[in-house]
Amino acid sequence: MSVDSGPREFVKLGESDFVNEALKIVETANSRQVCLRILGALAVYVHSLDKSECTDAFKSLGRFGEGNPTFTDLDLAAYGKQKNQTNKVFQDLKFKPDIMVNAFFGNRRLIFYHPHNIFHVDIFLDKLEFSHDVRFGEKPGSGRLELDYPTITLEDIVLEKLQIHQINRKDLIDLIVLFIGHEVAEQSTKDMVAGSYIASVLSEDWGFWFDATTNLDKVKSLAVEFENSRKLTHEQVKRALNGIAKLNSIVEKTPKTDKWKVRSRVGTTKPWFKEVEEVQR
Repeated sequence: MSVDSGPREFVKLGESDFVNEALKIVETANSRQVCLRILGALAVYVHSLDKSECTDAFKSLGRFGEGNPTFTDLDLAAYGKQKNQTNKVFQDLKFKPDIMVNAFFGNRRLIFYHPHNIFHVDIFLDKLEFSHDVRFGEKPGSGRLELDYPTITLEDIVLEKLQIHQINRKDLIDLIVLFIGHEVAEQSTKDMVAGSYIASVLSEDWGFWFDATTNLDKVKSLAVEFENSRKLTHEQVKRALNGIAKLNSIVEKTPKTDKWKVRSRVGTTKPWFKEVEEVQR
């Protein structure tokens, strides 16, 4: 999960085998009371395994273009308080650490390589820090990672994607697939997007709100484009657009903080997002 730079590497496994490898890692950690959760596109995919139209859509829409694999790496979230235990899990699974990255960025990010170099693992500690922060908490028992398994929650997946200032096609596709397969609700449930949590996060940060609502408009536009090109059915697009409309409604009616209101007066005349630093591997 990073800004594209140079040639793209893909996972050297089919989707089913990659899912199994990811689940093996999360389950191994869980058996040791170490909290690891799947992020990103794979989180959407895993959350949609019981919805064949969603997994089929990943293939038909082509995240990286027709004929290319779906995934580039495995993104995971973990707690910084469990950094040593997390390292031990990957050591015992024979994964190779990126010594340079883990030494310089190890307080917030870890990278490991599969023993047969078929994919690498990017682990984010406590939060995602890109255009805007998506926070998971700092220690087991008081954070958000325990709220779902084996992925982060659907609402956290949505925030993970919406925080991207320069969002690209693959992330828009991830959101389209997610909204096709999952309804938006006020409160959190296992298989629905908790709109109230997303709204509460955005109500405190005008910059995040601005990029998130802008990105939701881009999701809608691409979904309609896919309907027009017959890559998605009218019913699928209707479902996605209804979910986005409900989320927008919840976000709009949620009271904004004084901090949000003050920053809103400045608007886009000053930078409202962080520049993303690329971690070189």
